[in-house]
Amino acid sequence: MSVFENAVYNRNKIHPQKFALLISCASVVMLFAALTSAYVVRQAAGNWLEFPLPVIFLYSTLTLIVSSFTLHFSYKSFLKGKPLLYRYLLFITFVLGILFVYLQYKGWMALVAMGVELGTNPSGSFLYVLSGLHAAHILGGLAAVFVAILHAFILPYEVTDKRKLRFEMTQIYWHFVDILWIYLIVFLWLQQQA
Repeated sequence: MSVFENAVYNRNKIHPQKFALLISCASVVMLFAALTSAYVVRQAAGNWLEFPLPVIFLYSTLTLIVSSFTLHFSYKSFLKGKPLLYRYLLFITFVLGILFVYLQYKGWMALVAMGVELGTNPSGSFLYVLSGLHAAHILGGLAAVFVAILHAFILPYEVTDKRKLRFEMTQIYWHFVDILWIYLIVFLWLQQQA
């Protein structure tokens, strides 16, 4: 193998743990694609209760987007040798993630107040299932961020390949669930406009 071919191979090689994470993300995408497809098919079948999407879900969306930025800048601070900013932004990401889950809960309570309960109508059930499954994935992301916080505050600050990999995987997953929620909220909003 020439030096050029070796360089191209090394540049395009992905870490096996990252690859496994991406495969997991792909399976989650397929799950939510199946659920949103089922949503569209069931909606066309009739007996579909129309109701406005609680505005609190838009606030939770904004919270999740901000959390992706704080995590991104935490990683950049980690790489640039700014341990205080890195730790501070990582902690803020965790708090925003918890706030997102709380706002989801408030959104569910707003649905109940409108008379849209889990078993009332398929339209409400789909919303609970989609947002609930997503919230479960956020809890997984919160666990990863919590471990990153433990590393940030307990271990001495040091940029190693192992810590970079862990942080990058945490970022990939967190940004993935962020994009997934944006897809879901846009999907639900567009379904209401149809």
